[in-house]
Amino acid sequence: MSDTDTRDPTSLRTPIVAVLGHVDHGKTSLLDKIRGSAVIEGEAGAITQHIGATAVPLDVISEIAGELVDPDDFDLPGLLFIDTPGHHSFTTLRSRGGALADIAILVVDVNDGFQPQTLEALDILKRSQTPFIVAANKIDTVPGWNPNEDSPINATYDAQSDRVRQTLDTSLYEIIGNLSDEGLSADLYWRVQNFQRNIGVVPVSAMTGEGVPDLLAVMMGLSQRYMKEEMEIDVAGPGVGTVLEVKEEKGFGTTIDTVLYDGTIRADDELVVGGMNEPIVTDVRAILQPRPLAEIRTENRFEKVDSVSAAAGVKVAAPDLADAMAGAPVRVVRNRDRQEVIGEVEAELADIAVDTADNGVVVKADTLGSLEAMADALEEAEVPIVRAEVGDIAPRDISVASTADEHKERTILGFNVDVLSDAEQRAEIDDVRLFTDDVIYQVIDEYETFVEEMERAQQDTVLDNITRPARFRILPDHVFRQNDPAVVGVEVNSGTLQNNTFVVSWEGNEPTRVGQVKGIQEQGEDVDEARAGERVSVAIDGPTVGRQIEEDDELWTELPEKHAKILEQELASEIPGDELEALNMYLDKRRKRDPFWGK
Repeated sequence: MSDTDTRDPTSLRTPIVAVLGHVDHGKTSLLDKIRGSAVIEGEAGAITQHIGATAVPLDVISEIAGELVDPDDFDLPGLLFIDTPGHHSFTTLRSRGGALADIAILVVDVNDGFQPQTLEALDILKRSQTPFIVAANKIDTVPGWNPNEDSPINATYDAQSDRVRQTLDTSLYEIIGNLSDEGLSADLYWRVQNFQRNIGVVPVSAMTGEGVPDLLAVMMGLSQRYMKEEMEIDVAGPGVGTVLEVKEEKGFGTTIDTVLYDGTIRADDELVVGGMNEPIVTDVRAILQPRPLAEIRTENRFEKVDSVSAAAGVKVAAPDLADAMAGAPVRVVRNRDRQEVIGEVEAELADIAVDTADNGVVVKADTLGSLEAMADALEEAEVPIVRAEVGDIAPRDISVASTADEHKERTILGFNVDVLSDAEQRAEIDDVRLFTDDVIYQVIDEYETFVEEMERAQQDTVLDNITRPARFRILPDHVFRQNDPAVVGVEVNSGTLQNNTFVVSWEGNEPTRVGQVKGIQEQGEDVDEARAGERVSVAIDGPTVGRQIEEDDELWTELPEKHAKILEQELASEIPGDELEALNMYLDKRRKRDPFWGK
């Protein structure tokens, strides 16, 4: 008989469930509905309020789901829902292999469909290879919907009119189409044969509870079928978890809210926690759990316990936790070698470490996981990173960004972080740009727009200070003055003729400077330049008409070699087509004599 067969069933831990989705699509409402139903259906004290999580035991899930969940069919003890919904909390929750959540619910509003944060959450789920189902929420808002509180979806769907069903079907198949666009095969959950190959879509209402029985049934079914082996843990072993949040707690100092996913943590344990600079080694001072839901309003919100076993959310009070990081590993030492445990924490932190370059932008994020997600997105956008850290934007970040050689890298990109007031003032003084948002790709979009605008402005500045190519012809019968300066009528054949530029004529492959433009007039008005196709009168200082220049002569603006090089190599896409034509003709003439001219 294998080890698995002889294991104590209590060693199967609760699967950890994360809830993701776009803002206002109903993540919190759905969690509240599951929690509220659980409190109503469960015996007093059956629902455990954890730190940052709510455990709903199997018998209570069965009560809510009715005939959809027979407790005799399941070995798993229930589900542990992470209370802080959203993809940034999901990325915080890390275990050794990536995402800590065993399974996720992606909430999509049936009316709004896919939105920016939906796509971002989907991207993170795909990267972390976390199995998930889609909760198509707000079915009760379909016009004409007739609610059936807390009923399974098929029963309430069948009770609707044909028109309502048709409207809902259209929305559901649009969501399925959106998933297909993202390379995912999906269908309504009751049509899915293989949940490992296809995403199940469950229509629900967080308001009326319709479809919630189905959602819980699918979550339990998937966990039991595909994750049972992963849920097998050594309950008595040293605890392993992830920091969810670092908080000051009255009477306890700095504490860490931790999701424990393996083993047990005890009140007398030694801990190793991932820190800003190095692993923190400390001793547990107290293990705190919220008081039961019925007593949650009491002044002492927490009660001390001797130990907590996985899977659970727990608050740990210990010395020296000020530098602990959200998303960092937590490990109990107990009967193991301390250095070995420190090594494991360092290795796990190294897995999340962001590759930095000698030059680039500064990146700040609220947690290690979201820092990693930011770095991945920036790598895709080919934006180098010079420093990446967890935490709010502080004056020292401004100092780092202000040393960048390139102006576009004098920037800080912050995801879900605050800007400290003294940092904001310092940024203004040091000319450092700050980009912050709670959607990763929006931070990056804003930065890329800024870079594009800046580069365009730089090119415009360069163009303003560079001699532009032009080819023009002296018109017959348009000599107004022969010399000092010569004033003639010309037509610009291609390019841009500018004031104060030197003029050459070509004889074979040899250019001869004939003078300098000292004035351009169009219909009697002074202008700075004339474009292709325009006829203007030009004052040229230096030549005499009839000697150095003649009527019908073709003349050219003389291009300095450095300017020609910049125009060809950096600004070719920025100048008009006729100007590019004049440049190429000028370069051809020059390179017949010197093949490397302007290169």
